Amino acid sequence: MRALEDMKILIVDDSRMFRNLIQTLLNDSGYKNVEWVDCAEGAMKYFGMNSDGESDPKGTDLVLMDVIMKEMDGIEACRRIKSDERLNDIPVVMVTSISEKKSLQKAFEAGAVDYITKPFDQVEVRVRVGSVLRLKREIDERKDRERELAIANKELKRLSSLDGLTGIANRRYFDEHIEAEWRRAMRDSKPLSIMIIDIDFFKPYNDHYGHQGGDSCLKQVACAINDYARRGGDFAARYGGEEFVVTLAGTDRDKAASMAEKLREAVESLRIPHEKSKASSVVTVSIGVSTVNPNTEMLPSTLIELADKGLYRAKEKGRNQVQVF
Repeated sequence: MRALEDMKILIVDDSRMFRNLIQTLLNDSGYKNVEWVDCAEGAMKYFGMNSDGESDPKGTDLVLMDVIMKEMDGIEACRRIKSDERLNDIPVVMVTSISEKKSLQKAFEAGAVDYITKPFDQVEVRVRVGSVLRLKREIDERKDRERELAIANKELKRLSSLDGLTGIANRRYFDEHIEAEWRRAMRDSKPLSIMIIDIDFFKPYNDHYGHQGGDSCLKQVACAINDYARRGGDFAARYGGEEFVVTLAGTDRDKAASMAEKLREAVESLRIPHEKSKASSVVTVSIGVSTVNPNTEMLPSTLIELADKGLYRAKEKGRNQVQVF
């Protein structure tokens, strides 16, 4: 927790006498991090509200703004500061003489949170400044907690969408994704293709090389699939067990078939030994491909069922191949 005395205060006043007086009062009250500018335009520059900006606005915790200044008064300066998205969390306290109190209503409407009267009273300065800074600190701490919580929730959501073993998207995330892609394809009147990929003879592989070997194989194949699905509309996920799925947005049947064949070759080129395979001496995959032009009379499950039939046909024909259904 930051000490109030360490929080930065900016004085905006065109009178050297009053600047010096209030800075002395603040210093005597324990506030050492005090800076000043001598006009409203100087405050605009200080906060980087023009091309000559010099300061990080997030470093300031409180502005003490004189009401009456030449060229631009404090009320207009307050309004501009509070209308800047980077600055609207910085509290502005107006500094006014007793005779200028009638201006305070406009100042509060411009976004000021409090006021200090001239001639200055050290007790009033200490109490009002301390009160506003405590509120500012509490707001900052709450926002920090909210920011940390948002980051944690985002990371939790990301982790919940990933397969724990392979690190690519999981089945639950795929189910959400395919629904969204289906709606997008209908809206844009574009085809949607899908591949269902199965590692050939994976059970014998797992039995022969052990679960650690099987896990390593799954990770390598998943990495190859994920690396291949790099276009903007491509999406890869683990579908379950030794099955994977890739969606190809805006991709017609011929292009999808060509991409599936290149993916099959990419997995084969990993050269992962597989002594128990009846299809090859290395790990291979069979791939079923389907393409549809989504409409309201169909469901995403139709696309998946068609690709699954293509996969079944690839297995029937000897595996390590692509079949389009």
